[in-house]
Amino acid sequence: MKVRFYKNIDDSLLKFAVIISKSKGKWVFCRHKERDTYEIPGGHRDDGEAIEDTAKRELKEETGAVDFEIKPVCVYSVTGKNRVNATGEETYGMLYYADIKSFADELHSEMEQVVLFDRLPVQWTYPFIQPLLIDEYERRMNL
Repeated sequence: MKVRFYKNIDDSLLKFAVIISKSKGKWVFCRHKERDTYEIPGGHRDDGEAIEDTAKRELKEETGAVDFEIKPVCVYSVTGKNRVNATGEETYGMLYYADIKSFADELHSEMEQVVLFDRLPVQWTYPFIQPLLIDEYERRMNL
């Protein structure tokens, strides 16, 4: 599995958005109904959808966020076969950061639970991707 980071890329290549999130200083992670691991909110772009709209939609669907501020961090790519990439070819996504002020009372998605952590979890859904995204976010925020 290879993860690369880019300043920008042609918008048409962006297939997904991932949103590193915090609420009241805590990391926001989701636990899918079919897994016992934690993941950063995100998902695939719908046809004709602006990538920032993808990020906002996925954040709302997967965390129940109703009041938040969101901003782009960088473009990244993943090369290698995984649960969402059967071919293993390089696929591109946009990484965002969101500060979530409030959540809906109930989730209406494939997510079982939204968890707020003081520290990053150890049980990642995508252990060869997600920690690298967090590292890159922190590196860029400390520049």
